[in-house]
Amino acid sequence: MAINNTIHFTEHSENEFYDTVDTETFQDEDADSIYEHLQSRIKLIPFGDYLKRYIFRVAGFEGSFQDVPLKEYQEIIVESFSENRTPKSFTDTSAKLSALAKNWLSQRSVNRQVVFLLGFGLNMSGRDVSEFLVHAQRERDFNFKDPFEVICWFCYRNGYKFQKFEQLMEAYEALPVQQEYIDLGATIGVRTMFQSIETEEDLLRQLSRLKTDSKGKTISYSAKKHFDDLYERTKEIILAQYTNDAIIEAEEKAKDYFFSVSYSTALTNEEKYLRAEKIRKSPKVYTLDDITESDVEKFLCCGVPFDKKGNLIKASKSTLAKHFNNKRMSRQHLHEILANNADVDRFDLLTLIFFIHAMDEKITNNKRRYVRFVEESNAVLNDCSMGQLYIANPYECFLLMCILSDAPMGTYADVLEKSFEDETE
Repeated sequence: MAINNTIHFTEHSENEFYDTVDTETFQDEDADSIYEHLQSRIKLIPFGDYLKRYIFRVAGFEGSFQDVPLKEYQEIIVESFSENRTPKSFTDTSAKLSALAKNWLSQRSVNRQVVFLLGFGLNMSGRDVSEFLVHAQRERDFNFKDPFEVICWFCYRNGYKFQKFEQLMEAYEALPVQQEYIDLGATIGVRTMFQSIETEEDLLRQLSRLKTDSKGKTISYSAKKHFDDLYERTKEIILAQYTNDAIIEAEEKAKDYFFSVSYSTALTNEEKYLRAEKIRKSPKVYTLDDITESDVEKFLCCGVPFDKKGNLIKASKSTLAKHFNNKRMSRQHLHEILANNADVDRFDLLTLIFFIHAMDEKITNNKRRYVRFVEESNAVLNDCSMGQLYIANPYECFLLMCILSDAPMGTYADVLEKSFEDETE
């Protein structure tokens, strides 16, 4: 079957990536090259295109998935939902399935539950649903601490239809409620535990440990653990930078002092020297506790201009806002994560990992730095059930390009600054 290259999102993105970074002028014009790549060459792939591509492949169409009329995709969805006896929503709705299908095929992103519903309606495998969650939605994979998602996954794995899902959900709802939430530990351990389950009885027995009346917000154990570790490493780098700056500042103050008293006769030369030395040897001392969310924001949002009130200009004002999904490591966002009031996502983890490797002056070989960044990123993402680095994601492509430049943080800042130029001119 002859398939147009537009169906291979990852391969196309990789080709565009290497066409940019392998040019002779990349290192001299890295920021310009990356910005132009993001603006002109990288395609923002909406959820609807992933859905069309999936149906295109399953239906065995030839040519380009973009050439198939939208109405034909709609009809396939409606017919498949009917064949698989899947309702149009997990909750009551007056909308027609054909109208919902048209929306799913046209939207940039959808509600997470829509992905699980499509899993039943289109008879997907668990792997297919994972692909939609991680790549199309740019979210985490199945959350094995969420009973709803676990039951969905169990059904996909065993080829069960929606009716079986309803039966298992009813059985789960009938389980007694635990008085307190039972911490099952790291994400990868919970995932392994559920993946070893074979029977419905074992499934419900393990799910009973998740049934709680706790009203607290459930935060991913693994993602938060990795975030805390990366955040601590980030603070240590900033602390070292501040400490070095303080030493340089003390040196300059000592020189200025010595020059200011050089012609004074009130002090002997020895006294002048000793006082200057005291200033030089007394730089401001910083500790990790001194490094705040504002300090981290200053480093991670370098290149983003400030408004008249001293706040970062809104992310929506950037020409790359849609590319980066309007996300950034502001002090407000960091505070919410640290207070367990916000989930940690792949954007948060990758930004910290990038900063750590970009600031590592011991690594002078760009390709070696790139490999180390990719290896740590994939290890952390996999441990958090977030898949691996995905080059078709514009922000991840941006980080990969920056890490290959001679001055990763400088390039990172320059690209961000360019994206706000029209706003600040």
